[in-house]
Amino acid sequence: MDHFLYRDGVLHAEEVPVPEIAATVGTPFYLYSRATLERHFRLFDEGLEGLEHLVCYAMKANSNQAVLKVLADMGAGMDVVSGGEYARARAVGVPGERIVFSGVGKTRAEMVQAIEGGIRQFNLESEPEMTVLNEVAVGLGAVVPVTIRVNPDVDAKTHEKISTGKAENKFGIPIARAREVYAEAAELPGLDVIGIDCHIGSQLTDLAPYAEAFDLVVELTGQLRADGHDIRRLDLGGGLGIPYERSNEAPPLPVEFCNLIKEKVGHLDVEVEIEPGRLIAGNAGVLISKVIYVKEGEDRNFLILDSAMNDLVRPAMYESFHEIIAVNEPTAGAEKARYDVVGPVCESGDTFAKGRVMDEVAAGDFVAFRSAGAYGAVMASEYNSRPLIPEVLVDGHQFAVIRPRPTYEELINRDIVPSWL
Repeated sequence: MDHFLYRDGVLHAEEVPVPEIAATVGTPFYLYSRATLERHFRLFDEGLEGLEHLVCYAMKANSNQAVLKVLADMGAGMDVVSGGEYARARAVGVPGERIVFSGVGKTRAEMVQAIEGGIRQFNLESEPEMTVLNEVAVGLGAVVPVTIRVNPDVDAKTHEKISTGKAENKFGIPIARAREVYAEAAELPGLDVIGIDCHIGSQLTDLAPYAEAFDLVVELTGQLRADGHDIRRLDLGGGLGIPYERSNEAPPLPVEFCNLIKEKVGHLDVEVEIEPGRLIAGNAGVLISKVIYVKEGEDRNFLILDSAMNDLVRPAMYESFHEIIAVNEPTAGAEKARYDVVGPVCESGDTFAKGRVMDEVAAGDFVAFRSAGAYGAVMASEYNSRPLIPEVLVDGHQFAVIRPRPTYEELINRDIVPSWL
């Protein structure tokens, strides 16, 4: 469920008509709903009720400070994968004890930053990283809590570019070597090995891969405890998918995911962490764009928008589907039209959809890309010298720009021309 609904023939974000925002902000822009963010976080937090747990929002999905504050104020932890994300989390007031640092390539500088600033745990991904973190911790006179990410070689049946739990992926250590690596970690004085980390991918639409991975984690927990390790925390990742297409086959609900966790690990007397990102932010946001032209081609019509692949790269990068709807609700029985939906960037890859049957629109009309709150603004670029587009947050009857559109002067003035040119 989201809070973007037609009311009196016009798409609203909560209580605000979208055209009212467009008139103030200009297009294109990202638009987020506070009520939807809160609802989606609550589904996970309440779903794990009865287990000691922390829901750590995966910041890579959407790291705007306003979005983070909405979730932090509800008690969310944060899953960060860079020094920049760590700094964002701390800037919005998230305490270090609620921040988990993931990622395969943590640098020494990032390790120092997190240790000095406070950290709940590092999720270690390799033996070289384990050695370096120990050196950094000892040098700072610290002992840092860590989990070790195991790769269970489970096929998550998702897009190859967002699969993380197969043997061919770069993440974690092979689960077959886990006992050996944990024994090595236990000998390092700067590390306190507290648990196991496992994350198998993103946009999963089936619980079966989770069940397979969780069974392996449960088995490993028993083995490691028998080896003398104090396994008291399980980080089970995130990755639950959202319904980009409105069909009869919806992905599993958060409550089903949480019930599976309770079923599989509830008897282990461990604290559970999960790291949802897409499901919290994805349907909490839309991308609003304006039609520039409807162009008649030889065998197709092109819907040319003022948004482009630099604003929303998912269709070009992942062949992803986003439902595209007219902001002004079509009348009952109105004709549909078939378009190739494209942007103004000078690449054929700047295509959002081919042969898409959708609401018929004309030049000057607004359209909305649904399910654009995750991996939208955070992956945007200034390709073709197109300024990053604004982000807007709605809360009931009010809205605010939470990241403004830069001017051309601001974009250009970041460059420095050497004095010798």
